[in-house]
Amino acid sequence: QVQLVESGGGSAQAGGSLRLSCAVSGITYSTYCLAWFRQVPGKEREDVARIDSTDSITYTDSVVGRFTISEDTTQNILYLQMMNLKPEDTAMYYCAARRGVCAIGYKGYTHWGQGTQVTVSS
Repeated sequence: QVQLVESGGGSAQAGGSLRLSCAVSGITYSTYCLAWFRQVPGKEREDVARIDSTDSITYTDSVVGRFTISEDTTQNILYLQMMNLKPEDTAMYYCAARRGVCAIGYKGYTHWGQGTQVTVSS
């Protein structure tokens, strides 16, 4: 049974940093894609970053150079290090998983965490 549990959200000033964690269980890293999404009320869930089973990483353009996705397979944790935060990064952040290659868009993911809120003030 796949379980994803996010933590590490909170409030930050613009220009600040936060690190999100996602405790992952029930998957084999060699066969799964892991990803971070975010969503604000009234908008569709947005891709932020994803890492596939070969450790190939993709970021959405708005976070390139500021966010870093990584995984600690010994501790079974997926991370999202967020630096130089901007008010437009304010959202609920979710980690997600799917078997096989990474998909573009939230509809391709079968497992989700409950989300953690990130609020960035100017």
